[in-house]
Amino acid sequence: MSEPIPFSAALRERSSGAHSGSEGAGFMSDLIKGEGTRDDYIALVAQHWFIYEALESAAERMRRDPVAAVFISERLTRLPALAADLEFLVGPDWRERIEPLPTTRRYVDRINQVGATWPGGFVAHHYTRYLGDLSGGLFIGKLMQRRFGFDTNGIGFYIFADIADPKEFKEHYRVQLDAAPWDEAEKERVIDEVLLAYRFNTELFEDLARAKAEAAA
Repeated sequence: MSEPIPFSAALRERSSGAHSGSEGAGFMSDLIKGEGTRDDYIALVAQHWFIYEALESAAERMRRDPVAAVFISERLTRLPALAADLEFLVGPDWRERIEPLPTTRRYVDRINQVGATWPGGFVAHHYTRYLGDLSGGLFIGKLMQRRFGFDTNGIGFYIFADIADPKEFKEHYRVQLDAAPWDEAEKERVIDEVLLAYRFNTELFEDLARAKAEAAA
């Protein structure tokens, strides 16, 4: 009789296709291949601000929840780095010069909704963003650094100064996922929410490509 698959492994396996599809979206693919512009990168950073503002506000609300709280770590906090990046990339008035795209608004609304009512849903979005940041995100940060000649200004979002070993951090996170007291139905709900988060990311890249095309027309 085979051992049951750990939840973290099932989650990773079930979401791998959505993850690949998100990374392969045209806008992001161009940016990674060096075909995107500095303005494209800035547009992405601006959308990240709204997403992480919602996610980290939700984290504050979820700190007292016994299930969600174990996933929350100050070492993951991205909002101060995003603010510093945008000040460098856009200027001191960056907050007045950026606005969320339609998908970002829907994404933020969903994070706000689950971040107020559903610990498993919050963890799904937390997992999708931060473990992605600690995986492909680190690679993307180095690419953008080389592509646009940044030092650390402009890519602070991708620098986790307080996490010495991202692999170890991710492994511990997955142990926590496996230990979460969710029944099979709740695990399915969490997986579905992760898939929704990946869909938001893919649709955001489509929005960014559309906005770029409209600006060039």
